[in-house]
Amino acid sequence: MDAPTGDRSSSDEPPFDDPIEPPTAFVETANVSDRSIYERFDRSWPACWGEAAALLEWEAPYETVLDDTDAPLYRWFSDGELNASYNCLDRHLEERKNQVAITWIGKRDERQSYTYLDLHREVNAAAAALRELGVEADDVVTLYLPMIPQLPIMMLACARIGAPHNVVFAGLSAEALAQRMGAAESEVLVTCDGYYRREDAFNQKSKADNARIRLDYDLSAMVVVDRLGPELAVHLGNNEYDYDELVTAHRGETVEPVARNATDLLFVMYTSGTTGEPKGVEHATGGYLAHVAWTTQAVLDVKPQDTYWCAADIGWITGHSYGVYGPLALGTTSIVYEGTPDYPDRNRIWELIERNAVNVFYTAPTAIRSFMKWGAEFPERHDRSSLRLLGTVGEAITPRAWRWYREHVGDGETPIVDTWWQTETGAILLATLPGLSKMKPGAAGPPLPGIDIAVVDETGEPIAPGETGYLTVTKPWPGMLRGLRGGTDRYIREYWRETDNGWAYQTGDGATIDEDGYVTILGRVDDVINVDAHRLTTTELEAAIVEVPGVTEAAVVGDGAGLIAFVTVRHDTGEDEKLREAIRARLREAIGAVAVPDRIVFTPELPKTRSGKIMRRLLEDIACGNEFGDISALRNPEVVGEISSTIGNT
Repeated sequence: MDAPTGDRSSSDEPPFDDPIEPPTAFVETANVSDRSIYERFDRSWPACWGEAAALLEWEAPYETVLDDTDAPLYRWFSDGELNASYNCLDRHLEERKNQVAITWIGKRDERQSYTYLDLHREVNAAAAALRELGVEADDVVTLYLPMIPQLPIMMLACARIGAPHNVVFAGLSAEALAQRMGAAESEVLVTCDGYYRREDAFNQKSKADNARIRLDYDLSAMVVVDRLGPELAVHLGNNEYDYDELVTAHRGETVEPVARNATDLLFVMYTSGTTGEPKGVEHATGGYLAHVAWTTQAVLDVKPQDTYWCAADIGWITGHSYGVYGPLALGTTSIVYEGTPDYPDRNRIWELIERNAVNVFYTAPTAIRSFMKWGAEFPERHDRSSLRLLGTVGEAITPRAWRWYREHVGDGETPIVDTWWQTETGAILLATLPGLSKMKPGAAGPPLPGIDIAVVDETGEPIAPGETGYLTVTKPWPGMLRGLRGGTDRYIREYWRETDNGWAYQTGDGATIDEDGYVTILGRVDDVINVDAHRLTTTELEAAIVEVPGVTEAAVVGDGAGLIAFVTVRHDTGEDEKLREAIRARLREAIGAVAVPDRIVFTPELPKTRSGKIMRRLLEDIACGNEFGDISALRNPEVVGEISSTIGNT
């Protein structure tokens, strides 16, 4: 494994300002402002995580916080029982049944609000509908939906009856959907007729139909939501049901929440693996929900009276944890937005923040870089005085972007929490506590109370502050994955290393840690690229590209905003726009539109080490315009200049 290197731009000097204290007014109302919390969690670990579990209601109280008898197959709150849907809905009804739980804003500015009572009724009807279709506890239900209300409704309906959900991002292809359904052995699919992308309506049902054909078994049911109305007529075939008709038939029914053991599966989510085969990450009910609720309260400072907006698509883990389960477990109002930041124009995000008086806004550095590119005049022409806290999630944020975010969105006062976590971790592990911790632009922060991390070298030994190493988590945590779908051996092999002090979780991220314990994330060390919070492996991308006739080799890197594919072709193959379109088409088919590169660069060779390994880090530097240093050790250093000149003309 290559040593991780930083991806901070040299134009971002100085790397850090002086640490910034949180504003006094914020500290006075923060959910967590007791400085003893770190010491308290250290002193009482793992019992300290009972504070997180106390945010939930338990059907059967747990006695054991952590069962580590079969490490690293850790089990949290293993003798307790609860239901996630009950914790997000039923328990709030007495106090806030008329409070808005979800405000949905559609692509064409449609608006629909669900109070906690409304949402409870919809979820019960959907749960009864699933039962009519024969769905029972432990049956995996796949949800292939865009950002419409039916997505969180069906997630909570599945949780209510103990059926794990498998949400597949709506932008992924039929091939990717079939692969994920087959791996999850899911026989029920909930999708929609289509969705809007800017002015165009896209046929989602046709992708679902194509996925169904690819499966080597028959679906027992497909449920189709009518999103587009008369704009797109779809045909319902055998074992296919109209969502509205199915759910309307059960309105008024009550489905008692099924008590689930804390270690029972809540959902499976497929994320890219280093072999190119997506990994089915499994999250258990109790530990996951406790960790997500606690971090939503402690890190994002969400309060029941807030209007909170996590801008991530629910098709990804951030949308699961901090768009659905976290805010609803705390009884707050959450915004679900179907659109994009620049449609119908670049005022869109700020208009919505102003109109809905958003208090906490949680988005990705990729979006922030776009906001910077468009200009500060867009946020500054809108009232953002409701904002109390800003958050970032996804890839690491540069100091320059951090400062811009605070200055032009937060008026130079609003605190920012830069959070680090993964699909596998389930919830935030690294971040400042905004009512306690000083902020350092570009640094995620220290580990949260109860979380132990180390930055180590290739042998697993801790490194000195300021040096570059591998980020590891040295103690288990409640939100952690309970395993991989169908693969305990793979789970241990890919994530865990046994040390003299026990097991350590290998995050796959490079990092540095400073004297104050603040961690700066430097990016992936296993050739995984984050694009708009979508995690894609180079293996999966490149394997699709080389299937295109004439292509012999490919390397895909990120440039901080999107993807760039470097492609070599046979000598008798033309390097033209027709071939570029064939590559784009194959990626759309194999993975989805999110995988289509912004640029495709044809090159006679790819830069390689003398052992034949493609130097993707070098290609990334070329793509980003960074200095790349000594290249004499390459097997073919002469190709670097040619690639550099070529990329400038694409």
